[in-house]
Parts: sequence; structure tokens; C-alpha cells
Amino acid sequence: MTQPPAFSLRGAVDLGARQAAAQRRQQAARAGAQGPQGTPGGPDGQGDGAAGNVIEVTDQTFNIDVAERSRSVPVIMDLWAEWCGPCKQLGPVLEKLADEADGAWVLAKVDVDANPQLSAALQVQSIPMVVAVVAGQIVDGFLGALPEAQVREWIGRVMQAAAQLGVTGAAGAAGGGPDGPPGQGAAGAAGHGQEPRPAGGRGPAGAIDPFADPAFGEAQAAMERGDLDGAAAAFRKILDSMPGHPLATMGLAQVDLIRRVGAYDQAAVRREAEANPDDPQAQARAADIDLATDRVEEAFDRLLGVVRRTSGDDRNAARVHLLSLFEVFPPSDPRVTRARARLSSLLF
Repeated sequence: MTQPPAFSLRGAVDLGARQAAAQRRQQAARAGAQGPQGTPGGPDGQGDGAAGNVIEVTDQTFNIDVAERSRSVPVIMDLWAEWCGPCKQLGPVLEKLADEADGAWVLAKVDVDANPQLSAALQVQSIPMVVAVVAGQIVDGFLGALPEAQVREWIGRVMQAAAQLGVTGAAGAAGGGPDGPPGQGAAGAAGHGQEPRPAGGRGPAGAIDPFADPAFGEAQAAMERGDLDGAAAAFRKILDSMPGHPLATMGLAQVDLIRRVGAYDQAAVRREAEANPDDPQAQARAADIDLATDRVEEAFDRLLGVVRRTSGDDRNAARVHLLSLFEVFPPSDPRVTRARARLSSLLF
């Protein structure tokens, strides 16, 4: 069977289709990424200093502006491009919310055309892509131009996670240096480019250095050659070092789905599911096939129906499998959001 189309991150715009245009814009985008004094700037002129609520981040400034800064204040990265229509819808929403937050978190804007290294390191397949970084770790993310209400709700969850990790500082406290946030000291100063980044996926003071972590590349290469065991091992390696990493969680869930569906006699599974509408195992196998063939909402509806019609162990088995299917997608995929809401209403 072919791998499910969900293996790569889904979003509003396919970057591959824009590759030639991105290359043509590269030189102009790089020139625009620098303000008059060499500080990061962008098309809206907002990336003008470390203390701003909205900053522009580049391949060169990621380590200090995102990884280290996130140790004192949550950083939400908005990966966008000038040609991306949905990005132009989402960007102003994020900027408005950043201004309202007034330093409680920082919006870091990344032009994917001008910063190919960072885009590759984050495995950007489509944009807009939004990623939250807290205490040097990616804690959550979503794809596509969500409505403001959903973005607010997502940010609320990010802030809760940040509070649990003890990251509650203000945006003005940029990380990195003897005068930076407590606990960084001289180790943080190294992030200003004064010393080379150590290998192994971690920068100074343990900050994430995505450029040095080959695990995502290993996983993608393994998938392309059909090595599911290798892909799973690569994703688990990431999760061992960064528990809950959203992209690795998605990748591992997708590998597990491919494995299951590859072992099915699909015609027999369909017949069994039709004959046993309230059997959670039969419906779970059919839902796997639905998902693998891009009938996402049908897969969710199938298991929600079992939850609605059954009770006890059968109901719980359908619920658990449905939750595992949610992990195949970005946390804020609207189809997942709707299905989660329906599941909650059935359970509570």
C-alpha cells in the first residue's frame, strides 16, 4: 500500500510547488531581513530589537532569539512567506495577540524563503506553520490559518505549559549573557556566536539547536526507502530527548498507522466492520483504513459512533483508538478539534 498522505505536515500551502519562486525571491528577502543598523527587520518593520513583542528571526539569530530567549519567556514562531495568502490572514492575528500579551510571550516571525536552513531544520512542509518554544523545547504547534478564537485557545494552552515549566518572564529579558535570566550566566553568553555550537542537537545551556539534530532527516530518509523500523527509531530518538515533541509524535503515529494498515486484508476488514457496527476492534481497523486513504472525518465519525452506542470496555477501546488517530495530525487540525469536541460531549 502507499503511505498515508498525512505523513508530511499538512497546511494551507505546499512549499514544494513554490520552490522556484522562493529561489527567485531569496536575494531580495535576505536584503529585506536586515534593518538599517543590521538588526533583524521584515516587511512590516517590526523586528527592531530584543525587547519587542514581535521580532524577525533568521538562520543566524535563531539560537539567541528563540532557543535561549525561550528560557525566560515563551516564544511563538510564525513561519510564513510573502506569496502565502493564508499567512497574510494569520500573521496579523498573531501580531495583535502578541501586542495584547504585552511581553507575556514573544512572536518570532520567520520568512521561510529567506531562511532555508531554519525551514529545513524544522521540517517545514507547508505554511503557515506556528510552533511554540518553551525552555528550549518545542511544546506544541499547528498548521494553517486558524480563526482568532482558536489561536487564543491554543496560546492559552501554551502559556499553561510554560507555567508548568517555570517560564513566566517578560519579553524584555532576552536570554544569553551574564546579565540575562537567572541560571544562564556565562553559558548563555556563548549563544551570541562567540563560540561554535556543540554537536549533538543542543546549543549553549542546553538550548535546542535544530541544525545539529539529524533525526528528522533520518526519519524522512527511512520513510522514503520504506524502512518503517528505521523511521520509528528516529522519531523515538527525538522523543527521548524532547518528550512530547509535536512533529515527532505525529511522525511516530503515522508510522504506526502505516504498519497496521499494511498488515490488513482491507476487503475483509470492511466486511467485518459492516457486519459488526458496535465492535470496537472491527471499527478501529476500518477507521485505520479510512484515515490511510484520506477519509479523515469518516474515520473519526466511525469511532465516535461506537463511543455513542456502547459503554464500558467497548466504549473505552473506541475512545483510546480515536485518541491515537488524533496524534497523526497537528494538534490544532480543525478536523481533530471538531472530533475532540464531539468526543467530550459524548463522554461528559
